[in-house]
Amino acid sequence: MCGIIGIVSVQGGFKEPIGKVVRRCLERLEYRGYDSVGIAVIKDYGIEVRKGKGKIAEVSVRLGFDNVDGTTAIGHTRWATHGKPSDENAHPHTDCTGTIAVVHNGIISNFLELKEELIRRGHVFRSETDTEVVAHLIEEYVKMGYKPFDAVKAMLSRIQGTYALVIMISTEPHRLYFARNTSPLIVGLGSNANFVASDIPAFLEFTNMVIALRDGEYGYIEPGYVYIEKDGRPVKIEERVRAISWTPDMASKEGYPHFMLKEIHEQPYAISQTLAGLTDRALDDAVKLLMDSRRIFILGAGTSYHAGLVGDYLLTELGFDVHPFISSEYRKFMNMAGQGDVALAISQSGETIDTLIAVRALRSRGVKVVAVSNVIDSAIPRESDYVIYTRAGPEIGVAATKTFTTQLTVLLALALKLGVAVGRLSSSEYSNAMDELNRVPKILDSVIAGVEGRVKALSEVMSKKQSAYYLGRGIGVPLSMEGALKMKEIAYVHAEAYPAGESKHGPIALVEEGYPVVFSILDDENVDALLGNVMEMRARDAYTIGLVPSKYVSKFRDLLNVTMEMPTLNYRVAPIVYVVPMQLLAYYTAVNRGYDPDKPRNLAKTVTVE
Repeated sequence: MCGIIGIVSVQGGFKEPIGKVVRRCLERLEYRGYDSVGIAVIKDYGIEVRKGKGKIAEVSVRLGFDNVDGTTAIGHTRWATHGKPSDENAHPHTDCTGTIAVVHNGIISNFLELKEELIRRGHVFRSETDTEVVAHLIEEYVKMGYKPFDAVKAMLSRIQGTYALVIMISTEPHRLYFARNTSPLIVGLGSNANFVASDIPAFLEFTNMVIALRDGEYGYIEPGYVYIEKDGRPVKIEERVRAISWTPDMASKEGYPHFMLKEIHEQPYAISQTLAGLTDRALDDAVKLLMDSRRIFILGAGTSYHAGLVGDYLLTELGFDVHPFISSEYRKFMNMAGQGDVALAISQSGETIDTLIAVRALRSRGVKVVAVSNVIDSAIPRESDYVIYTRAGPEIGVAATKTFTTQLTVLLALALKLGVAVGRLSSSEYSNAMDELNRVPKILDSVIAGVEGRVKALSEVMSKKQSAYYLGRGIGVPLSMEGALKMKEIAYVHAEAYPAGESKHGPIALVEEGYPVVFSILDDENVDALLGNVMEMRARDAYTIGLVPSKYVSKFRDLLNVTMEMPTLNYRVAPIVYVVPMQLLAYYTAVNRGYDPDKPRNLAKTVTVE
């Protein structure tokens, strides 16, 4: 989940020191980890490394990143896996001679046995990390007479696990080596420099021309040249080059105090772009595959799993045999999965390791896979049979916002089209629902403008609470789960979601005076039952908050401490809109509690370690 960057430029390729360029690139990757940070630059006298524990803003000033110049540099921002956050465990890591430096995202699973072997050969290790073995292995092969590239390949033959690696060798000052296995890695093709990074926003300021590396690929970049190899054979890269439509402004805050708030406000545009891409051609293959399926698996992690639970509700309602599961729990379903089954694999980045491993396991059993992802040519789309892309643009905030709403948009459009195809929805029902879905961007603009001030005031109350319940029924349950996840992951309020009917089977024992309970109330058959659940909570002096369709406001107002009036929408469409006030509530509660919502503790944006 770490962020890595490598740059090789021509002399004078940048108007500022390369250390400053690397620092800016790393700032765009800080959502991937922020325990420690470091850079390495090739100088005339060898490799200069500056690294330390802490966030980029503090460490870069303390160590003077912006003053380091050169033409070849690597950088790393860390989310700790092996070894606690410390100056010593920060990347880059070097060999005994200081002529090899490495940055790494992933886990080297056999590092302990390699480390023991290298120590017996006289190598001295300075950190607790798995990454350091990479530098020492290369050093060992160079001492044996291998040329640098051959030494890198020999190292790759020895390590096991997941990795995105960028390697600097001072004897080759105008070249950086790279390798990918599972962990994401992208090459950027610039005019005066080439780049390799964990994610596109790192170098988007300088180029939008990219090559997404695939598992098992390795090679090197030079200022005007890229070489990629797999299994000892060169890869033709011409047809792999892609132009990314994102602009640098899309990956910057544009005046917002945090990326999360910016991305909440971007949702109307992101949904409109996603809708524009949902043509018949984009959906028809997936619809046909699902129509003919024996059973459907839906898998995802975190927010993507919650989107999948909405998809489960929609497809089960159409009569399909649907089995949703959290990606890391895929093993439970392997004995039942097989030919004739279809899986919907949902991942914003397309690189989520748990989902990628589950996709591979399902495909090995003969299951066809439809990917729903935001990143073109990422691993999960590449390894799936079909792919439907959301068009959310870059999402930098760790807490997913437009990821969720664009995923719901895709899943709803797919379900509606499938409903017509199998005869469960009439053409008029389909048209009405699609008309409403197409109006969501404008509806959402109005909702954000109408509720943000009230939510901000409510956050003053929530910021003083330690726990909360989020309750719903039907399709409102996964909606409540997503609202609770946002509150706990960025505001650190212990928030739990339950089906509202389950609350009296245990959870209600915690409810006392002032205990906040957030209700998701949709325009469906559950309204009267939810009315009873609200009464149960008020009878125990809970602090009740409700997202209520306008047609039911008079029914609920006297029972709720806070009534958030929402537009009355088709219950299938409503989750896309109703989740946004909950996102805003989590955001403002976090800010009121003094936390940075873009950098929640212990979390990273893309989970690329199992």
